[in-house]
Amino acid sequence: MTNLVPSTQTSLSSESSEPRMVQTLGLFSSTAIVAGSMIGSGVFLVDADIARVSNSPALLLGAWIVTGIMTMIGALSYGELAAMMPRAGGQYVYLRESLGPLWGFLYGWTLFLVIQTGTIAAVCVAFGKFLGVFFPTISTTHWLWHIAHVPAIPVGPMVLGNMDIGVNTANLTGIVIVVFLALVNVFGVKLGSVIQNIFTSAKALSLLGLIVVSFTFGRNVVAWNANFGEGWHNFWANAGWSAMNPVQVGVGGPIAMVNVLVILAVVQVGSLFSADAWNNITFTAGEVKNPKRNIPLSLILGAGFVLTAYLLISLGYLLVLPLHGDPHGANVLARGIQYASEDRVATAVLAAIFHSGGAEIMAAAILISTFGCANGMSLAGARVYYAMSKDGLFFKWVGKLHPKYRTPAAGLLVQAVWTAVLCVSGSYSQLLDYIIFAVLVFYILTIGGLFVLRIKQPHAERPYKALGYPVLPAVYIVMAVWICIVLLRYKPQYTWPGLALVLLGIPVYMFWSRRSAALRA
Repeated sequence: MTNLVPSTQTSLSSESSEPRMVQTLGLFSSTAIVAGSMIGSGVFLVDADIARVSNSPALLLGAWIVTGIMTMIGALSYGELAAMMPRAGGQYVYLRESLGPLWGFLYGWTLFLVIQTGTIAAVCVAFGKFLGVFFPTISTTHWLWHIAHVPAIPVGPMVLGNMDIGVNTANLTGIVIVVFLALVNVFGVKLGSVIQNIFTSAKALSLLGLIVVSFTFGRNVVAWNANFGEGWHNFWANAGWSAMNPVQVGVGGPIAMVNVLVILAVVQVGSLFSADAWNNITFTAGEVKNPKRNIPLSLILGAGFVLTAYLLISLGYLLVLPLHGDPHGANVLARGIQYASEDRVATAVLAAIFHSGGAEIMAAAILISTFGCANGMSLAGARVYYAMSKDGLFFKWVGKLHPKYRTPAAGLLVQAVWTAVLCVSGSYSQLLDYIIFAVLVFYILTIGGLFVLRIKQPHAERPYKALGYPVLPAVYIVMAVWICIVLLRYKPQYTWPGLALVLLGIPVYMFWSRRSAALRA
């Protein structure tokens, strides 16, 4: 790799006498990190909201197809960058090398502030909530220390606040999981990868089990007639090019009538976020065996498996439950996918199939899923803060590896501390709503960086070249830009706050870069 920024040259020379990361992760473990980080609780929940907004079985599946196309193009494109720069930090490094250190920092800043830590907080608290199915004392309403309630505060198109600060048995359980996983991953990437392999395999089997029962004895005539009947007319309802669908602008704003392309962009808030974190394996590149081969391959295999499973699961939902329903329906069939209790579509599907015991089966599957997701994201995220520290853009002590286990122990612990703060504050869910737009922007910038590096460094070693370049990466950018434009217009509550969080990183970058320059001088 050539044309490294000066700060990187300094950091590489200064670490010659320090412990180095050990290449431990093989292809299976790398693929498990990709798949395990992607599969959380989203696929079991977001179809309800997609169904309410799209109001069409065809558009429900179309949302996942759009997500699948974009994510696979992203994985194919990131494969080239990963093979070209197989170093700890992944996407942070790609942005730094292609667009400059500011863009790399803004990504790392947002990752630490919300993207990685907020997602870990969300899935760990979800673990606590679903553990409450088996142990009822574990609940978000069982407060051990209720500090305050922040009321809802309307701010333009957004509503801020409306959250409880304190410790309840559900978020305490989440905090325990956060700390436990941080400590586990301190004791070597091999131990963390073993846990990841076990839980990813278990949740892959859970997804396959859900697909099989939905496609076989779970199918019912009521759902088939409602979703596919009348010569498939019901399936394509509201999905034609001339169809106009209602979308509420912002929170409490006017209702706008929009076409199918706008609807598919709006519902990507749920489907894209549920399929996110596929890039986490790039963060751990310094610990992957033969990274120039295994990282691109694991991106394709892991993302391909998960996206196929997600599409089949959503189709399975349509085979078991009607899309349309009554929010006051007396049973799961009457409520349909749109109004599944608390949006728990998968639980409603199992309740329709097994009648009794469905909730427990689904809760067990989600416990496995969320634990594995949190472990993968905990393991991967700390590598970005380690890389930032090496560039003088984060606390210096975060750039130290554990002398025995060769892991970024300080990065794991600081990530756990901030995640625990988000759990207690109750803000993680709202923050994650705000950040999906910023996540898309960083994907656009990173894939745009692929074009930049092809021009800036035409002779750099590229063991793998992005399939379909330049057409497929350009298609991704066009699709993602369209979604961003639509969200800016129709869902400002998801966009402007995310941009504000990113932009807050600019003065922080100026502070760190000046501090780093002063120390080098």
